[in-house]
Amino acid sequence: MSEKLLLVCALPDELAPDSLPASVRVIYTGMGKINAAMATQKAIYEARPSLILNLGTAGGLKDGLTGLLPIGRVVQRDVITLLAPRGQMPYCSRPQQYFSIQSSGHTCGTGDSFVTAHDPWFDHAAIDVVDMELYAIAAAAHEHNVPWMSFKYVSDRADDAAVDTWKRDKHLGQQLFLEALAKFL
Repeated sequence: MSEKLLLVCALPDELAPDSLPASVRVIYTGMGKINAAMATQKAIYEARPSLILNLGTAGGLKDGLTGLLPIGRVVQRDVITLLAPRGQMPYCSRPQQYFSIQSSGHTCGTGDSFVTAHDPWFDHAAIDVVDMELYAIAAAAHEHNVPWMSFKYVSDRADDAAVDTWKRDKHLGQQLFLEALAKFL
């Protein structure tokens, strides 16, 4: 299955390329939705994958969320306009949320900012973790009818210590990522 698997990560610091089997195609998108969308789109055209697997870090919003979490749904957390409810892009015919092929999982809120404080809307939208890439990856996958799955390592608590904690701990999920990846090879 690995020859049709496309592994998508934001940064090599989250999953080192030399830790992966040679048969695994991995792309590193860089941080943020635009970088993730462009890199994923290009990789889909080049690799024609049958499955996209995203592995990355996320800020945990709820007590008790630790370790590696399966993601079942992703929404945009930073779309705020007067023309549509928060999290929804006005005048857009594409889905406002995307669902993984996993039968269950947590909800990820993607945005182009590093979350360092509580936002009551996260509770309202039932968001469990926050990242900066998954919505764009899922949107590109959806556009090309490629199923996707995602696992997020909770690297920080999305609080005022999040930046320092993420910098220190972003690599700690690597072994858990590799164990999850092994199930697809």
